[in-house]
Amino acid sequence: MSAAAAIERESLEYDIVIVGAGPAGLACAIRLKQLKPALSVCVLEKGSAVGAHSLSGAVLEPGPLEELLPEWSREYTGMKVPATEDDFRIFTRTGSWRPVPAWLVKLLPRSMTYSTPFNNHGNYIISLGQLTAWLATKAESLGVEVFPGFAAAGALFEEGGAVRGVRIGDMGLARNGEPGPNFAPGVEIHAPLTVLAEGARGSIAKQLLARFDLARGHCPQTFALGYKELWQLPPGRVRPGRIEHALGWPADPRTYAGSFLYHLDNDRVYVGYIVGLDYQDPRLAPFEAFQQYKNHPQVKWLLEGGEIISAGARTIAAGGWQSTPTLEMPGAILVGDAGGTLNFAKIKGVHQAIRSGTLAGEHIAATGGGAGFDALWRASPGGRELQRIRNFKPGFKRGMWPGLLNSAWEMLTGGHSPWTLKNSADWSRLARLDQFHSPDRRWVERTLPPRDRVSFVFFAGNTHEESQPVHLKVADTRICIERCTGEFGNPCERFCPAGVYELVDDGSGGRRLQINAANCVHCKACDIKDPYEIITWTTPEGGSGPNYQSL
Repeated sequence: MSAAAAIERESLEYDIVIVGAGPAGLACAIRLKQLKPALSVCVLEKGSAVGAHSLSGAVLEPGPLEELLPEWSREYTGMKVPATEDDFRIFTRTGSWRPVPAWLVKLLPRSMTYSTPFNNHGNYIISLGQLTAWLATKAESLGVEVFPGFAAAGALFEEGGAVRGVRIGDMGLARNGEPGPNFAPGVEIHAPLTVLAEGARGSIAKQLLARFDLARGHCPQTFALGYKELWQLPPGRVRPGRIEHALGWPADPRTYAGSFLYHLDNDRVYVGYIVGLDYQDPRLAPFEAFQQYKNHPQVKWLLEGGEIISAGARTIAAGGWQSTPTLEMPGAILVGDAGGTLNFAKIKGVHQAIRSGTLAGEHIAATGGGAGFDALWRASPGGRELQRIRNFKPGFKRGMWPGLLNSAWEMLTGGHSPWTLKNSADWSRLARLDQFHSPDRRWVERTLPPRDRVSFVFFAGNTHEESQPVHLKVADTRICIERCTGEFGNPCERFCPAGVYELVDDGSGGRRLQINAANCVHCKACDIKDPYEIITWTTPEGGSGPNYQSL
């Protein structure tokens, strides 16, 4: 046992502890205090400030937020650009075409386009980092204690096995894991109920999913890796409120990948790219695909001469209805993307996270605990929304064209197909080098920034104390050299957006794995796509990581 593990820890008592100050966690806290002002509620956030680790597209359906906080539309002063027009295209290498003509979309009833990204009437383009910071102030005004910079490192348990809270990660550990000169032990937060709102692939949620077998009877969760950049452009190019989505090039037809361009105010745009982590090609580099997309003729003209302001990457839970695990366990519940509430057909998760957190707050206020929350969510409007679009994402498993045909069918039937397609674990989908012929991608010369992943990390605003222990745990690095090099070609060097994993000369004629932990942007892709399941993402010191408050 290390010296840090043997430290006697202080403890704090609350009625409810919420892990994660994203939209789900803060919605839960706000609704709890609206209904039960006497409850003691704390929210723990691993980012240096609320919003620092919040990343989404993000087009907001305002309904759930308006129900929770009717004053938001007049009080919220962050980015809020009303959606004005939609455009959806299939990209070829040099051009594009609309699979559904704009005039036809306008003629279709809203009930048919409700579960697609085609119709954003009434929605807003926002910054999730700014929205969550505002939600935190609303929570605090109600008496919620919000603690940014405090990373929950592990769950605590009662003697009978129920969750009894969480332990905050230690601060001031040396690289070898022993206490340094500024060591401060993490306190224990005890509560009868713990609400896990960590977002996709939460580290504590992952532990509890395994401990309580919450995935039994459900498909494995499947994820996508999303990239996003904020650009400042020359005057006159931006059409505020315009929302563009595209499929196709630079991805090959067998790989799910899509893009977005959201036109903001003040000559700014959000540009992003999403790659399904169920891809098969071991040679695929999602970061390079994103940069290729930006150099497409219909995107490059917009960005050229502009300046990138900030960037980020994050995985999203894309499995939907059939991959939603059991959301309750003794002493804890899962809300938001920790439970897989995102609507992948719409490419929207913020409204669903707010719905989930609000419903959890109402349920806890009414019952005093989490029992029954799983059934309540599945029968709620948020759960039914996921049930209707359950076949969209798995429909792309065989490629873009079968996926589009399936999407058209699901749109026409309103999601009432008499079948439910299955999801599989993303790591299991990666093909071996000798079993997969990578296509000729016909990629073009890149001229737009960032030129490499190190530059991308710079725009993410990363801060990690170099002397702290490496928070990315590889169970057996020999596998990386002795097996993965030959079988998969070390895909960690390609799927990581930040150059964290690097095979370098070991000084003896061989190679070794070098982990550049300070580069990590907390996307969690390594914990998901590693074909041997030997990488575990854990929380670094509280406050470490990227700063996404403008994204």
